Order: sequence, then C-alpha cells, then structure tokens
Amino acid sequence: MGACETIIEGIIPTGGLRLDRALADVSGLSRERIKALMDEGRVALAGKPAGQASLKPAQGTPFTIRVPEAAPATAAAQDIPLSVVYEDAHLLVVDKPAGLVVHPAAGNLDGTLVNALLYHCRGQLSGIGGVARPGIVHRIDKDTSGLLVVAKTDAAHEGLARQFADHSIHRAYHAVTTGVPVPAAGTVRGAIGRSDHDRKKMALVSEGRGKHAVTHYRTLDVLAKDPGGAALIECRLETGRTHQVRVHLASIGHALIGDPVYGRTSSQHKPLLARLGFRRQALHAAELGFIHPASAETVHFTSPTPVDLRTLIVELGGRSD
Repeated sequence: MGACETIIEGIIPTGGLRLDRALADVSGLSRERIKALMDEGRVALAGKPAGQASLKPAQGTPFTIRVPEAAPATAAAQDIPLSVVYEDAHLLVVDKPAGLVVHPAAGNLDGTLVNALLYHCRGQLSGIGGVARPGIVHRIDKDTSGLLVVAKTDAAHEGLARQFADHSIHRAYHAVTTGVPVPAAGTVRGAIGRSDHDRKKMALVSEGRGKHAVTHYRTLDVLAKDPGGAALIECRLETGRTHQVRVHLASIGHALIGDPVYGRTSSQHKPLLARLGFRRQALHAAELGFIHPASAETVHFTSPTPVDLRTLIVELGGRSD
C-alpha cells in the first residue's frame, strides 16, 4: 500500500447489483468515482482487478478499493469569514453575503466562497472526483445573498447533484420588483439561454435553443410609499437556470430593483438607492430544502432578510418584520 492511499475492504452485501452501484453503496464514494478508480486499476474483486462497472458480482464477493490521497485544489485556502447555517461530515449550508463570488474565474481568482470553504473545511474534504475541493452543486450570483449547499464528499456531491437535476430541491427567493405584478400570483414559463445581442446576458429563447425554466411567484407585500409602484415577491423555483428569477420577472415587466443587467433604475429609485448605498439587485435566497444524501432525511433551512434589503423594503413602505 502506498503511504498516501486509503484501503477500503469488505464484501458485496447484495447480489444482482451493478458493481459500481454496489461499491458506491458500501464505500461512500460516488459511482463516477468508483468507475474512475476501476480505470486506474485500483478496484479488485476476490483479489483480481475488477472488470466492467456493469458486472453484477455475487453476494459475499470480497472487494478492495485503493483510494489515493485527494490531490490539492488549485484554488488557495483563504481565511474569509463564513456564515455557516448547518454542517456535518457530508455537507454544509452557507448563508452567502451579497458581493461574494462563489467560484474563482477570470477577474475573481481569489477572495471567493470556494477560497473561504477550502480554509474552513481544511482536513475535512475527502475529495470530489479525486480533488480535495468543496462540491459546488449550484451557484447564486455575486450580488445575490442567501443560502447555498456545498458537498464535502464525493457521494454527497453526487446525491445533491441528482436532486438538482430532477428539480426536487426546494428553493424560495425574496425579490423587490419595480411595479406590482398583476395578477398578484402566477407562474412564468420560458426557456432561458444566451442572449443573441449580448453574450454576457441570459434571455428568454425558444425551447429548442434554451433550457426549460419555470418560476412560481406570489406577492408578499405591496410597497405603498413607492410612487412608481414596487412589491416584495416570493419566487419558488421549479427549475434552476442561470439568472432565472431576474430574467423571468423582467420578462413580465417587473425587473428587480437595483438590477443593472435586466432592469433600469427609475428616476424615483435612484436617489433612494444612492442614499442607502444599495448597489445590487434586490434578491435573496431565503429558503433551501432537500433530502440529505447520507441520512435520507428531509432538511429545510431559512435565511433572514439581510439588513441592506430589509432597510430598502422599509424605506419603500414595507413592513419592518
């Protein structure tokens, strides 16, 4: 055994299952990770290198998996304060502040949520795809605040990704819109893809060109002091597309206040936003619920409205609670 390997040994508990699934069930690794280790010759059945992932070994067949130490992440760990709502050995839920980029990219190579998570989770990451990194299964925009779930293990990453893919994740956003939607509640359907006019923007496109997207909204409060009309809206996402809430609300004539991409700041709002120093779209990921990939329990988390957004709502005539 190499000095940097972990050996997982046991027997196949149930016959008739594909090898990758059977080993994933007992090892805590994802099926994709099992397949990759098989390709590297690191999986053995009854002392012999395992063959195809689709093989269905008999119950009681002994196995060995040699897992190399996870390679270090390319991003640097940075001591950036985090608001952790929940954490266990498998995942954590973070309440992200507005202004924090989720993932390093051109223009934001450090100072991101990933950099902060690498520091916070040092020594706890078992490796996502063989790399010691946090498993980012969904993102929220830099200037959107609120809840984000992050995987610590390969298996948790796969389990969460599956729920996002089948749209079973519960997500609710609070948004402050220009104007008051009529009707007060409804559903916006429309595929979302890259804009033909600006590749940095998303837009409603034909179903064949973009990804199917559905947003359910309801008005929580009409902000009466706003002469141009404004409302506090709750949006529940049936799908999760890039900029979905922002694009869908703009498409029905109610762009988010402060959104520099999909809206236009009105003359009524400019002095208020300047006085408050409010420099982001008025959007907050307030609720997040999912099936815990390890315990299979349903978990649900909420995030209070951040101070800057709550102040804006009150200034526009909304309730202070």
